[in-house]
Amino acid sequence: MKSNKTKSGMERSPHRSLFRAMGYTDEELACPIVGVVNSKNEIIPGHTHLDVIVEAVKAGIRMAGGTPMEFPAIGVCDGIAMNHEGMKYSLVTRELIADSTECVTKAHAFDALVMIPNCDKVVPGMLMAAARLNVPTVFVSGGPMLAGKYKGKRLSLTNMFEAVGAVAAGKMSEKELHDMECAACPTCGSCSGMFTANSMNCVTEVLGIGLPGNGTIPAVYGDRIALAKKAGMAVMDMYNKGINACNILTKEAFDNALAADMALGCSTNTLLHLPAIAHEAGVKIDLRKINDISEKTPNLCRLAPAGETFIEDLHQAGGIQALLAELAKKNLIQTSVMTVTGKTLAENIKHVVNFDPEILRPIENPWSKTGGIAVLFGNLAPDGCVVKRSAVAPEMMKHSGPARVFSSEEEAFEAIQKGSIKSGDVLVIRYEGPRGGPGMREMLSVTAALAGRGMDKEVALITDGRFSGATRGASIGHCSPEAAVGGPIALVQEGDTITIDINAYSITLNVSDDELAKRKAAWVCPPPKATKGYLARYVKLVSSADKGAILE
Repeated sequence: MKSNKTKSGMERSPHRSLFRAMGYTDEELACPIVGVVNSKNEIIPGHTHLDVIVEAVKAGIRMAGGTPMEFPAIGVCDGIAMNHEGMKYSLVTRELIADSTECVTKAHAFDALVMIPNCDKVVPGMLMAAARLNVPTVFVSGGPMLAGKYKGKRLSLTNMFEAVGAVAAGKMSEKELHDMECAACPTCGSCSGMFTANSMNCVTEVLGIGLPGNGTIPAVYGDRIALAKKAGMAVMDMYNKGINACNILTKEAFDNALAADMALGCSTNTLLHLPAIAHEAGVKIDLRKINDISEKTPNLCRLAPAGETFIEDLHQAGGIQALLAELAKKNLIQTSVMTVTGKTLAENIKHVVNFDPEILRPIENPWSKTGGIAVLFGNLAPDGCVVKRSAVAPEMMKHSGPARVFSSEEEAFEAIQKGSIKSGDVLVIRYEGPRGGPGMREMLSVTAALAGRGMDKEVALITDGRFSGATRGASIGHCSPEAAVGGPIALVQEGDTITIDINAYSITLNVSDDELAKRKAAWVCPPPKATKGYLARYVKLVSSADKGAILE
């Protein structure tokens, strides 16, 4: 046991005295010690109930012969942080979560870990730590919230942001906005659509490091508490069998995650987080190869914001295991990989049934023959940019229009609210990348303002920042290299024509190479927006988005 370093032998008597100060018994200290990483707080709706999940996990660990020891992880609510300075502090917490989890685990020589995340950066931060630490590890999230309902229409957080744009456009009253506000998010849990939090929780299940059901069982279901108990038992089974995190987080598992990502139409943020997680596991993900996966993987599921259905509906259809069973029919995933059940993926899905072919399309009848996410390349984004293709209107799959250039999210949002953006425009929001932002803010307020005005089918948006998983429309993020390092997006001028062809995976700034070279020679890097504190340190270390915005 790794934990013997802290508890065994005469020389560890001082250490044991500290354990005794907390009430631990000899019997408990004789067992393997399992770190229980709890991201419970009172500022994120997906995390406010995690104390219940934690207690269930501890019960499972004890039932299986381990001793749980809980420690905390931080978290930021992207929705509450949206459209102000707070969003600069969202992505950057991913590294803090990974680093702090590593520190506590190494300092206390835990034998195994159960990770309890739920939202946005917490899931990938813990996954990065799991790969880095490589001990027996199981993930169990807090689960998704149920969809809201207003005037017979089911709602999610996306509808609220879009309603703000509708009020600004005179299409909705403030009274209606208030009534929707009170109905949109009716329970605890991660926001109800296929947004980043649920995308990443589904990814844990596909990677095999979360038990079946982890991605979709609603937060308020008793099955979620039962799953937490099983997670505690599963990690002890892994410990006893000598199965570590990196026995599961293999290249084949990441390939499966990318295929499922395409089939589900997950958040574009998955293509920011998966390369970062894979990097910690010693696996390289090349963005240029992702389109090959997209070309052969059909899109089987269109949950909000791409459609009018929600995570709870996917759960009733059979969840992620049913999706994997559909993909396995055409050998689009590798089913020999190990999972935290102690069984292979093939064994897990052997008897799985798709209960609702309308929610989860059979592989023979997909929404589209290609995947829900595309990576575009061209002279505007030599290292790539990412779009959620499944949430783009057919008429915007190919678009050419004049650039409307903004150097911050606030500038673009103000222009939209004033009615300055016209049909056919291509909004360019730059200096919002990992280094330039800093922190690579999400632009949900901007995209929702366009959708609320009915312009999501008329206007494209390109940024070196990123988009919430709740975004729909021709919203293209992660433009690399970013403006702050002199990438081509820094050279775009008002009125330049930009051409986007999503199905051809191309994005072109229609300006000659000679003109771009002149602009590059005249470009001057603006001063950093952060000069002190954590953001200033982050700017000095962060890589580009195509590398996962990892710290180098």
